[in-house]
Formats: sequence, structure tokens, C-alpha cells
Amino acid sequence: MDQLPAVKKRIQSIDVLRGIVMIIMALDHVRDYFHSDSFQHDPLDPATTTPFLFFTRFITHFCAPTFVFLAGTSAYLIGLKKTKAALSSFLLKRGLWLVLIEVVVISLAWTFNPLYNTIIFQVIWAIGISMVLLGLAVRLPYGVIFALGALIVLGHNLLDYPEAAHNHNVPFIWDLLHDGRFDNVTLFPQHSLVIAYAFAPWTGIMLMGYCAGKLFTPTVDTIKRQKALVGIGLGLIVLFVALRLLNGYGNPLPWTPQKTGMATFLSFMNVHKYPPSLMYMCITLGPSLLMLALLENVQNRFTDFVKVFGRVPFFYYVLHLYLIHILTVIAFYASGYGTKDIVGQSPFFFRPLTFGYSLGVVYLIWIGVVLALYPLCRWYNKYKSTHSQWWLSYL
Repeated sequence: MDQLPAVKKRIQSIDVLRGIVMIIMALDHVRDYFHSDSFQHDPLDPATTTPFLFFTRFITHFCAPTFVFLAGTSAYLIGLKKTKAALSSFLLKRGLWLVLIEVVVISLAWTFNPLYNTIIFQVIWAIGISMVLLGLAVRLPYGVIFALGALIVLGHNLLDYPEAAHNHNVPFIWDLLHDGRFDNVTLFPQHSLVIAYAFAPWTGIMLMGYCAGKLFTPTVDTIKRQKALVGIGLGLIVLFVALRLLNGYGNPLPWTPQKTGMATFLSFMNVHKYPPSLMYMCITLGPSLLMLALLENVQNRFTDFVKVFGRVPFFYYVLHLYLIHILTVIAFYASGYGTKDIVGQSPFFFRPLTFGYSLGVVYLIWIGVVLALYPLCRWYNKYKSTHSQWWLSYL
């Protein structure tokens, strides 16, 4: 097969949006480790949360779906420089590599448990296995890939009904596929697997992101691309509002009237992430596509700053988890805890259930983490742009 025209330069809007969501993502992880209430109550429960806490958690909903979607888009753009066979091989190898990294590197970052008593399948696992499946799918016609992605995104909530009928007591494979709700599966004595991200819905998002890559080919006019992104983004938001008002299909749990109007609004906006429901996808990807259109020709100090993170997302992801957990260890001892408190009721070492600070302190730590990682990410971005070793494409 003849090789298709290569992409001449990186698309800044993709890097900027990816950088924004990577920065926001760190806020949620800092909150997990440092907020005094993070292990006590669900920040999205309208009965117990506050608007500020709800927003702090809800804004981070945009991170995973946007990143997975853009990973699919990037795969399409990489395919402009490769044959289908070469792209398939690359995605298969990189996907399996990410699954291995999730088990060996990321789980350790979360737990700081060198014995690996708990392995957590989170977003890197979901991206990895979705990339493997995309690697198999790229050999199919574009229309078939689009149909598969749309079928998964629009239809996967049909599986909610048999899962609920069985009280979510489903086989292990089903947990991995769709039902995973932080289920704890015993692998062997004193070692377990926590399934946070069931992969099927995320695979649907990646397939749709891959298909959206067609909008970013060199032959597509900028205005046409922006109009398409705005139209799709607004359509997803309208679909969210319509489905949420119907309060039926598209989210496992309905919204309910609360004691106050604000609490009712929070209930309306509280959509299901584990696994990501259709409504969750609509209200996160819709605004993200609008942002992608608006960022097309924007270039200023802010975009220059955030796109650094967007160009080295995996490098940043690994570093930020280790840095946050190291800071937790420092705060752990500074707060008067000792060796006997390292292993607690949670799988995260050095993170007692009653440990933590106010949301204001959480935001300060988050800002500090981002600023501390910026020089390293800038250095690595410069290194990647001036070197061509094969392994750089895996990091």
C-alpha cells in the first residue's frame, strides 16, 4: 500500500486541550491524597457535598474521556505517516506496553506498596487495551470503525439492565468489559486486582476519536473543521440535556429532586463515570470538542505553557503520581503519623482515612505540583523534538 501524505507539523489545538486536561487531572489526584474528606464522603453526592467540592471533582470528569478521545485522534494522524500494517503493529505494541506499565509502574505509584498486594486497573490500562483493540480495528474500513465506535458509545448502557438484575454479581471477564465498579478480585492469597476502568466504553471513545482524526488531515479547511467540531459538540450537549430530562436510558442512576434547587441541579449533573455512561460522555466530550474548535488559532503565554504538558502526557502522568505520593509521605510524617500508620484501611500506603487538609490547601498543593513538573516536562518535550530514538514514541 502506498504511504499517505505525512502530517507536516503538530496540531496545536490538540496539544493545548490535552495539556489543559492533564493539568486538571492532577487536581483530582491531589484531592484524593490531601483532602480531609476524600475518603469519608462522595464529593458528587448532592446530599453531602458542597458546590465547590462538587465542582472540584466534576471538572476532572473531562480529563479521561478527552484524553482517550484525543489518543484515538492522534492514532489516526500517526496513520497518515504509516501503512495500515505498520500502524496496527505500533498500536498493538504500545497498548500492551501501557498495560504492563499500569501493573508495574502506575499501581506502585498509587499504593507505594512494593509487594504489589493491590494492583489497580485505571485509565492507563483502559487506554492500553483500547489501543490494542484499535490496532486490530484499523485494518477495517473507516465506516466500519465509525459504526463500531458509535454502537459502543450509544448502546453500551443497555448492559446496565442485566447487570442490575444480577445485582452486579457478574463474571470477572464481564467486570473487565463493562461492569467494573472498583470491584476487588482476588488473584491469589493477599494479592488482589481492583477494576476501576472497565474497558469497553473507553474503547468506544477511542474509536470515535480515531474517526474524528479525519477532520484534522491537511486537506480539511480550518473553518470546515471548526464548524464540524462546534456542531458535534453542541449536539452532544443537547443530547445530554434531552436524555437527562427523560431520566431513563443513558445513565445507570436517575437524578432525583433534592432539598434545595442547587442540590437538585447537582443531582442532575451527577453522571456515572465507572463505567462512563452515555450521558457522561456527552457532557464531557461535547464541551471538549467546543474547546478544540475555539483553540484552533489561539496562541499566547497560556497556550504555550499548557501545550508543554500536552506534548509529553505520559511522562507527566507518571511523574505527577509519584510526586503527589512523595508529598503525601512528607505530610504524613509532618502531621504526627508514624510507622504503625503506614498501612491503613485503604490500599494507599501513608494515607490514613482521617488524614488531610481543606480544599484551599488542596488547590495550593495542586498548583505547586504543576509548577514543579513544568521544567522537567519542558526539558523532555525539547528532547523529544530534537531526537528520534524509537523508544521515544512509547514515552
